[in-house]
Formats: sequence, C-alpha cells, structure tokens
Amino acid sequence: MAHHNLAAQLDTLERDGLLRRRLTLEGAQGAHVSVDGREYLAFCSNDYLGLANHPRLIEAAIEGMRRHGVGSGASHLVTGHNIAHDRLEKKLADYVQLPRALLFSTGYQANIGAIAALVGRESAVFSDKLNHASLIDGVRLSRAEAVRYPHGDTAFLEQALAKSTARQRMIVTDSVFSMDGDIAPLPALLDLAERYDALLLVDDAHGFGVLGPQGRGALAHFGLRSPRLVYVGTLGKAAGVAGAFVAGSPDVVETVLQRARTYIFTTASPPHLATALEASLELMQAENWRRERLRDLVAGLRAGLRGSNLRPSDTPVQALVVGGNAEALALSDAIRDRGILVPAIRPPTVPEGTARLRISLSAAHELADVARLVDALHATLPETPKLATVT
Repeated sequence: MAHHNLAAQLDTLERDGLLRRRLTLEGAQGAHVSVDGREYLAFCSNDYLGLANHPRLIEAAIEGMRRHGVGSGASHLVTGHNIAHDRLEKKLADYVQLPRALLFSTGYQANIGAIAALVGRESAVFSDKLNHASLIDGVRLSRAEAVRYPHGDTAFLEQALAKSTARQRMIVTDSVFSMDGDIAPLPALLDLAERYDALLLVDDAHGFGVLGPQGRGALAHFGLRSPRLVYVGTLGKAAGVAGAFVAGSPDVVETVLQRARTYIFTTASPPHLATALEASLELMQAENWRRERLRDLVAGLRAGLRGSNLRPSDTPVQALVVGGNAEALALSDAIRDRGILVPAIRPPTVPEGTARLRISLSAAHELADVARLVDALHATLPETPKLATVT
C-alpha cells in the first residue's frame, strides 16, 4: 500500500499546482538556451556575471584535468585534497579579505556543515524566517534551540537574544534573500552579535561576486570585519562553476574542518573545478563592467515594470509576485509561449499565497533582452499599467 500513498501524494501536489518539473538544456548555460529543440531567452539562471560558459574558465578546466585528472578519488582528509584545492582556498580567503577559507563541494553542504560544527545542544540559533532551506536544515541538524525571527526584524531579534540563556549563540542569515532579492541588515546584525556574544553566519550565495568592491561580497559591501563573522560563499552562481567555501577566523575554519560531517565524509570535488574557479576569480576582480551591466539591467527592468507587484530589490534577483500557484504557472507558461523562460516559484519555497515569477538577471543579458521580457509581461498582464519603456 505504501506506493499507493506516494501516488496519492503526487496527485495532490499536481492538483495544488505544486508538482515540480525539470527543464533539460541541450547545451551550455547562458542568456539564451535550447530546450526541446527550441531556443529561449532565459531569466532562470544564477549565473549572474555570465561566466558559466566563459572560454577562459573552459580552458582552465581542461588544463586542470590534464594536470590533476578528472576525479579527486578521496575525501579531503584522506588523499583527496589536491594542490589546486589548496591554492584556491588561499585565493578565496584573500578575495573576501578573511584569514582562512575551507572549500566544500556544494553550498548546501557548506551551510549544514558549518552550523552543525559550530553549535550544538547547549546553543541557540537565531534564524531569519526567510532563510534558505540549507540554513534551516543546518539548524535542525545541529540540535540547537531554534529561534526564528520575522524577516529583517532586528528589534525582535534583540529581544530574543536578550532573553536567551544558551551557552553559545549564533545568528544565521542570507545576505541576499534568494526569492525576494532584498539585502539583510548586516551591520545591525553584527552589532547585535557583538553585544550579545554571538557568532554571525552570513550565507552570501547571491552576493558573492555581485556586491561590494570588485564583487568581494556582502561583508565588503558594508565594510564589515569581525572575528565573530562566519562567511559562506557559493561558487556555482556568480562564479560560474560549482562548490562553496566557509571563511572566517582560523579557529572558526579549523573547527569546521574538524567537525563538519559534510566535509569529512564526502569525496572532494574534482580538482579541475578549482582551476576553473581560479580563472573565475581573476575575471570577477578585473571585469567590473559585468556588475555595472547588472545595475543597468536591474534599473531597466524596474523602470519597465513600475506599478507592478515587483518586490523591492537592487540585486539581480527580481521577484514578481502573482499570488496563487495556478496563476503563477499560467503566467510562466504564457511567457514561455513567447520564447522566454521565467520560473514560477511556489510554496514551500515561498510563503503560501505569494507564488511568483523569479526573474534572474545576468551580465550575459542585453538591455534589449530585458525590454523583450517587459513587453511580454505587459502583454500577458493586462492589469499592469502601460508604463516606462526600457532604453
């Protein structure tokens, strides 16, 4: 009977407009992709700087395979830690201006591993209500007391910190919230961490490479420095490759290395990805025009959709809230019929009743691409006023 229960659960997901389906790309990631033999203009990717298909990264990966092979063959703490990994960790630490960095295979592993390594049963973790699933799961696995505070509500957070009797405290937050695009009040959060003797873990998945001078991330964006900071950067988004890293004080990073189960008990990522990431870091620092273009694209989109339900955001993540699941799916399908891919995001990824189109901008887009998207949305959203033109 068990498989019948599973089938019924899947039927319920489909009825409620919550069944997820994959798109299969027939080529490289980019602003224009091929799916089922048709070319689309895509606003789906987290490849914010347009580096995922860059020739220099491809060449660096190929050279890395020639030198180090294809697979790492073991965990980092056995024989899987390659000189390419070691060199990349040093360059990542230098890039984000923190003493030390530790490489992980994925951002999910980095968040789960870091939280569970740094806090435990006698700890309390204070987590923003809109944090990414990997942060939520990390708190659960740590077995610490979990305190969720309303999104961005530092007054509520301060009250909760003041009441806490836990031996250890940690505040956990996204930097850029992945479904809304807004930026956490990191200076205020760090001030609370300092005053209430807490660590502050910042998941900069959507800020690394995009925010701050030379794309050095959310901490550099605000000019923040403190030994209380635990920084998690993702390498599969703006950096265009794969993986993640945890950076911070030597004691913090060494503790994560010694205790993080997602680091200790998994095979190290292929070394050629590390060589590709070295090339990515060089481009991220040198080519500021990519971040400048993103700012222009964000401004153009927001001007074109002024008066719509576009959530406040100055980042490449732009959320157009629709409401119902069926309505969000219908709008996504209507846009797809016009040759444009924009994903419909539904619960549990976002709160009930706030299903949306999540528009992801990339430096690989042109202003003409944004103008085409705006025109398509105006045509399919008749209730949206005819407003500014993207120029």
